[in-house]
Amino acid sequence: MAPLPGGSPSVPKVQGRPRHVPQRTCVACRQTDAKRQLVRVVRTSDGHALIDPTGKHPGRGAYVCSSSECWHSALRKNLLQRALKVEALPEEDLRTLNQYAERLSSSAESTSAHQS
Repeated sequence: MAPLPGGSPSVPKVQGRPRHVPQRTCVACRQTDAKRQLVRVVRTSDGHALIDPTGKHPGRGAYVCSSSECWHSALRKNLLQRALKVEALPEEDLRTLNQYAERLSSSAESTSAHQS
């Protein structure tokens, strides 16, 4: 085979092994799934907890499924607090997380109503 002008031989590229997909575990149901399929909650350095849709915020993270049952279980049983290694979450953060769980359950109900 004659080398191309760039100096590399004209060999077709062979597909490598499949791309690695990071796996994470839901703190409520303990099911593992792709990192991007779960919702990350992060504890910031000042002790607040917030939802991290990008997965890039610095701090200790915990992952929860996108199902409202997992969210309600994680909040009711203090599983997020344990995973984030905090004694208690601030009230405003709990309110935000509960509102997020409620939005999930209302969107799940509206989706099931459309399918009927």
